[in-house]
Amino acid sequence: MEGMAMGNSTCKMEMLWNWNVVDSCFLSQSWHITNNAMFAASCIGATLLVVCLEFLRRVGHEYDAFLLRQFQRQLRAQQAALAVAMPANCCDGPVSTLGTQHATFRATALQQLIRAIIHGVTLGLAYIIMLLIMYYNGYIFISVILGAILGKFLCDWMVVRIPYGSPEEKEERRSSISAAGPTGCCA
Repeated sequence: MEGMAMGNSTCKMEMLWNWNVVDSCFLSQSWHITNNAMFAASCIGATLLVVCLEFLRRVGHEYDAFLLRQFQRQLRAQQAALAVAMPANCCDGPVSTLGTQHATFRATALQQLIRAIIHGVTLGLAYIIMLLIMYYNGYIFISVILGAILGKFLCDWMVVRIPYGSPEEKEERRSSISAAGPTGCCA
């Protein structure tokens, strides 16, 4: 694929590991590197793309957590209203014979649309980054790795709430740590 003509210079596009700088091309013929400054800007841009990807992943997780907190507040309010409407000593016998009860949250159409848009933009950006990596340019590869490190540092600071209290409290809780790997594919 080497030797794509662009006016008076040629795009160097290799499918093997390379350290090309000047005359490199990425994603389209219009992204043709003609000097070192353009290449440095491309490396910085690749880094920032990955930081943006990590930010979008965080936005998706935070939006999901927001929806869940909102539902839990509504559920607690309904339970409190029910407790006021039905005093505890109104009836003889067991309070509930149904066993464990569950409340099911289902996102509204608008909430699901917002979740889908966040997911689609995140996926699109991830594919653009993947296409950049497929040029096998060492500098771009290093820029993407640095972007992943910087993005993780800035956008995914680990905070976990761990309940503690009296030994009588034997309630099982799940932490907010995601099981997703570096690609986010396994969440």
